[in-house]
Amino acid sequence: MPAILLHLLPASLYALLGVHFWHTRWIAPTSAPRQGLQPKERVLMLVALVAHGFALNSTFFSAEGIHFGFSLALSLMLWLAILFYWIESLYARLEGLQTLGMPVAAVCSLLPAFFPGAHVLENASSPLFRAHFVVAMLAYSLFTLAALHAMLMSVAERRLHGAHLTRAFAALPPLLTMETLLFRLIGIAFVLLTLTVGSGVLFSEALFGKAFRLDHKTVFAIISWLIFGSLLVGRHFQGWRGKKAQYWTLAGFIALMLAYVGSRFVAEVLLGRAA
Repeated sequence: MPAILLHLLPASLYALLGVHFWHTRWIAPTSAPRQGLQPKERVLMLVALVAHGFALNSTFFSAEGIHFGFSLALSLMLWLAILFYWIESLYARLEGLQTLGMPVAAVCSLLPAFFPGAHVLENASSPLFRAHFVVAMLAYSLFTLAALHAMLMSVAERRLHGAHLTRAFAALPPLLTMETLLFRLIGIAFVLLTLTVGSGVLFSEALFGKAFRLDHKTVFAIISWLIFGSLLVGRHFQGWRGKKAQYWTLAGFIALMLAYVGSRFVAEVLLGRAA
């Protein structure tokens, strides 16, 4: 199958789901609100996830080794984020979040077809490196889901204050419940980010074949860690919530994206080389 078709299939399915959710949730009237994903929607989303996973697997692995780059990083992060959403929606009401996630997933799943400038990962055979890589991607994906959740909360608050509720927002759980879920996501992701940063600093030579360097990627990762750590401390001791929690979440997410994805985008797309 041509490479572009591998990525076009999941992108098309995500886009189709995004249009569907927009019409049935986001702009639909509040009468007879639905609760969670319907069986057909859940199946179609699972098909999109399987197609996306197959495309990632085909792009990541080759006879040369494991390929990776900014487009693959974004694609993998969104795949994991949507997978986490799909699983979490079995246990919690996450109505509305799918409308935000599907368009982003559609774009990111298609990126590797247009920006294939991936390089072969060094030290990919090292178990320590693989553990570091997996934990980092899990942290990134959970923070992605947390950022989408924070944006949904912000929109929901504005709709609520403006008394302009659609089916999606009428079906949302209370904002306090959504906030509890947001901090649960951030708490788990922060632990994973701590393991990522800590392993990178302590085992830099074993992981990357060179001594630890305080480069821009490390600086932005530490900044993100400090932002999310401060948010959790502020939540615990000062009761931070609402817009403050949402803004800190988005600020930490942006710093985290700059730590790796931003630097790889500049190197691969703007400068045309590997970072």
